[in-house]
Amino acid sequence: MAESEVLHGKEMSYNNYLDVEAAVNLAKEFDSPACVIVKHNNPCGVAVRESQPQAYREALSGDPKSAFGGIVAFNKPVSLETAQLLTEIFLEVIAAPDFEKNALKYLTEKKKNLRLVKVKNFEHSPKGLDFRRISGGMLLQDRDLRLYEEWKVVTEREPTPEEVEDLLFAWKVVKHVKSNSVVIAKDKATIGIGPGQTSRVDSLETAVKKAKEFGFSLEGTVLASEAFFPFRDSIDEAAKHGIKAVIQPGGSIRDPEIIQAANEHGIAMVFTGMRHFKH
Repeated sequence: MAESEVLHGKEMSYNNYLDVEAAVNLAKEFDSPACVIVKHNNPCGVAVRESQPQAYREALSGDPKSAFGGIVAFNKPVSLETAQLLTEIFLEVIAAPDFEKNALKYLTEKKKNLRLVKVKNFEHSPKGLDFRRISGGMLLQDRDLRLYEEWKVVTEREPTPEEVEDLLFAWKVVKHVKSNSVVIAKDKATIGIGPGQTSRVDSLETAVKKAKEFGFSLEGTVLASEAFFPFRDSIDEAAKHGIKAVIQPGGSIRDPEIIQAANEHGIAMVFTGMRHFKH
């Protein structure tokens, strides 16, 4: 991010850089055209589609209220068609590997203050260490660049091929959401995100509330949890709303109880053997 180029708009703030980095790191997880909308360092809408404008529309529809004043990142150069959509609401920053010439011209003419950020070496995810300052010192750990340790179906019902695609999508998203977190997804788009709650079932309830607020049906959706479920309450709650598949790291002393709950409800469950637990 330190090498990114601000092509247009107001000066970038401290928080702008933090939010752009969060959005870009998630956008990098996908090969097909993807859009990530971030607010206060958490994604509020993510989608992958065949075209960039479609990805933006779907990401925005996931939580249009939170997207207002948000940061948007794309994993492909911004097209003119996308640029025209981006001017319909107030946004703080648009970040991408590049901007097509006519898209850049359109955005600079339409939005005087909108920050346009070209992220250099977009495909590159440098290895190394993450640093966090604490009083009188610094914490270091390896960067979280891996996705999962294993892919193990632990329930009687196996996920369908469509559910597998959505589970993998949701797992990539939840990796970048502040813990405790859950993500509900359908057709490679988020429909409910529950970030940063102090209990996992609260995160699920937040995600369900978001989905219902914007008119989504939860029937046939998938759920990703970035760390294990300590109790079966989240599985029981998920089943009440029609969620059909779950992905999580596993590793709780109550894993057998969690698996039993999933089997009772006909939910397919995948263990990844690796948590992300972003603080």
